[in-house]
Amino acid sequence: MKYGIVIPDGMADRPIANLDGRTPLELADTANMDRVVSMGRLGRVRTVPDGHAPGSDIAMMSIVGYDPDKYHPGRAALEAANLGIEIGEADAVFRCNLVTISDEQMADYSAGQITSKEAQVLIDTLNEKLGSDTISFHLGTGYRHIMLVKGAGSMQVECTPPHDILGEEIEPHYPRGKDAKLLTDLMDRARVLFSEHELNRVRLDLDENPASMIWLWGMGRKPRMPSFRERFNVNAAAISAVDLVNGLAKIIGWDRIRVEGATGGLDTNYEGKGEAAVQAVSAYDLVLVHVEATDEAGHAASVESKIEAIHKVDAYIVGPLLARLSEEENFRMMVLPDHPTPIEVRTHTADPVPFALCGSNVAVTRHEVFNEKEADESELIIEPGHELMEYFLFGRA
Repeated sequence: MKYGIVIPDGMADRPIANLDGRTPLELADTANMDRVVSMGRLGRVRTVPDGHAPGSDIAMMSIVGYDPDKYHPGRAALEAANLGIEIGEADAVFRCNLVTISDEQMADYSAGQITSKEAQVLIDTLNEKLGSDTISFHLGTGYRHIMLVKGAGSMQVECTPPHDILGEEIEPHYPRGKDAKLLTDLMDRARVLFSEHELNRVRLDLDENPASMIWLWGMGRKPRMPSFRERFNVNAAAISAVDLVNGLAKIIGWDRIRVEGATGGLDTNYEGKGEAAVQAVSAYDLVLVHVEATDEAGHAASVESKIEAIHKVDAYIVGPLLARLSEEENFRMMVLPDHPTPIEVRTHTADPVPFALCGSNVAVTRHEVFNEKEADESELIIEPGHELMEYFLFGRA
């Protein structure tokens, strides 16, 4: 059996009043996703269990078959794995965003989609001025980076993701808890460092958002998860430009396929990802393609960008991968977002997401199109979400 999964991050949405109550998914050209539905069945899955924040770390862990209540090591730990950062038994890691602050509000969680090349300059500055024997900063991709704190694994601190507080005052959302002072001090000191940094002066001259400060969140510890092959006897590969997804893949023993021009943004190489997925079918039992662009459009509250990104995922990834899998005697394909990122709230929600499944031993049902409204009418719902993978791999659907 050959398996393919396509995950347009944050693709699901809520009805938008000025779109006559429709969603971007309803308005986008999704001929290939619709074909998956018409060849098989449509359902819903709750990827974010009660008690967890609706982030991609929780949702992606559920999708690949791991119960977050049992295995979740913290978001930053997943990203650190992809960067090759060694986390000791007593260490803690934090997601370190470069963000833009304006009038003491969170103006931009991505510092104007700052490039990795520019970010390297700022990460080097952080290590030079704020780094120590116990604190180090590590370059990730774009605005997404990691801070490692040795010997801090027992820290008690609560942090807020910056994309959850766009347009809000930052002070009430600073890290809190008995061990929060270390983080707040570092954030404030970085803000001073960045305020006169040459790189930011250049960005302002170019009318680009500066990196005003770092925002620390997503605390993680050393992960402990059994391999995917050990659990399911399936070898797999992931195609993504996001450290979180690639880190999770590494931890559970998947190969990670790099695609030139894959950015984790709206400008990602959709065609390259689709071509890589098609080629990978011969070498792996399961190929998963993750695309971040739909999530970025949701955070930006851009209906047009989200519709365009959905269409490109459909045309350049879902279509070619479905065609390639259909050449196999036995195959299954699934399409689903990890979580919703609704335009009107500009952040993640824990609502169940639609999924479409087709292939061998999958019954054909009455549904014809892939969208949230149609999925809500389906009687098929998978809850908890970590049971979806076993259903996808082995269940009679």
